[in-house]
Order: sequence, then C-alpha cells, then structure tokens
Amino acid sequence: MNHFSKLFGLFSICLLFASCEKEVHINLATSPSQVVVQGAIESGVPPYVFLTSTVGFFSKIDLATLENSFLHGAVITVSDGSKTITLHEYAFDTGKTGAKFYIYSVDTIPGAPNFMIGETGKSYSLSITYNGKTYTSITKVPQPKGIDSMWFGVPIFTSSKTPDSAKQLFVNYTDPDTLGNYVRYFTAINSQQYYAVDQFNDEVVNGKPLTQIPLTAGFDDAQDVNVDSLRYFYKGDTVYLKWSEIDKATYDFWNSYSYARNATGNPFASPINLKTNISNGALGIWGGYGSLVTMKVVP
Repeated sequence: MNHFSKLFGLFSICLLFASCEKEVHINLATSPSQVVVQGAIESGVPPYVFLTSTVGFFSKIDLATLENSFLHGAVITVSDGSKTITLHEYAFDTGKTGAKFYIYSVDTIPGAPNFMIGETGKSYSLSITYNGKTYTSITKVPQPKGIDSMWFGVPIFTSSKTPDSAKQLFVNYTDPDTLGNYVRYFTAINSQQYYAVDQFNDEVVNGKPLTQIPLTAGFDDAQDVNVDSLRYFYKGDTVYLKWSEIDKATYDFWNSYSYARNATGNPFASPINLKTNISNGALGIWGGYGSLVTMKVVP
C-alpha cells in the first residue's frame, strides 16, 4: 500500500474540520494482531504459503518490518482428498541489506513423498496450525480456457509521459457458455517475473466472444518510476501472458484488494474489508489457478 497516500488522506480529513471551535481528542486503539495468509496452488506448480501477521496502520513499513511480520514454526498441510503433504518453511535472501523473507512450500525434489503440484479440476484443502489455533480453507484449480489470439498495437489511452514507441497488448477471448467464470491475468517480459495485472468475471459477457480487449503490462508497483512507460511493451520484448481461471472466492479477494488499493488516500471512498476465504479470523487468500501461457515477441 502507498502509506504516504494514507497519511495524505487523513491529513485531508483533518483540514475539513480545521474550522471547528471545539478541540477533539481521539485515541485510536491498537487492533489485535491477525494472521495473514497468502497462499496458492497452480496447475503444474507446487503449493506455497506466505504466513505473516498484520502490521499497524501507523507502523513504519520497511524491510525490517516486513521480515519481522513473518510467522515461523506453523504446521501447514495441503490435501487433494487422497494425498496430504506438510509444507516446510524456507528462507530466501531479498538481496537488500541482508533482509530475509520466508515461504512455506513442498520438498524441492520432484517425486519425493512430500511433493505435490496442482492439477486442473482438483480441489485442495489448506490447514494452518499456529500458536494454538487452526485456520482452514479450500480452493479449486479450474480447467483453464485460454485466449483465442494476442497481438500488439498502438495504445488506446496515453499521456504526455507515454513513449511514442510504446505498444499495447490486445487479445480476443471467447467466454464459455456457463455462467460463473473468473479470470486473473499476469504478464512477464523477457526473463522477468510474472506480475499480476487485473481480474474480471463473466456476469455481463457470459458466453460471448470478446474482441480487441486492451491489456496493460504488469510491473512492480513499489518502483518510484514512470508508471506510464511500464504499462506498455516495446519492440523486441518477449511477452508472456498467463491467463488463469480462478474460483469465485479467489476473484472476490483480489477484486476487493484492488478496490481497497485504488481507494487508498481517498477520504470519501467507501470503507471495504478484504473478502478472505480463510477461517477462524485469519485474513488473506488460499487460491487455485488453472493457467495457460501464451508467448509472443513485439514486432
């Protein structure tokens, strides 16, 4: 989240009431810490879970704060109904000032007894036991329905900061004729990692062919750089589009997350709680992704 935007939003609210004659003192109580789960299982990919605790709204957010938010020693299992595995905790270096992040995942050797990868059509249950409490969830890896075609063209919406050489990605997609399809898409450029871009559902377009859908590039939004240039692609880029079918709970979480993120700093935006699918008071998401990847070089 952009914490400057949060503070700016609070400052704006204060200005609205600056002319009040009576001085009012408000003591903001500290909310109890909650367990936060960010976990997923994807077709052809092992399950993983990031397990952290919530961070105070006014806390200083830096690498040390994030590293200290990770929860260690949890017992985490994933089951497909016939096989249950226990995830192990791994540490990896962020490459910045020695800070480490932590992830729970499978044994690293395929074929090992504690190895599992996601399969389309299967449901996967998650169980997390930490500090005497157990949190559970279930998700499904849907059968993927990929795009029909993809190409690059002149961007539809630009600004004075958009480079003239920028290209936009366009796709054609035919929605299945059964209502209740949800998609989240990601892009990667050359050897970079995948970044999530957006999600949508078929409530309005069920069963219809969709043509010339403009898509933007995903990017690391923690970067303080020209966002207008990062939203597009450029000649010679090898572009990978990952089109992932998801279930409704996964869609609802990421859609509420996007809304909350975009509303940060707006004092008039309606408050929203993230729509978690984790039980027992935890926050976050355990999501299943049925994914297909299409690759194309920008001409």
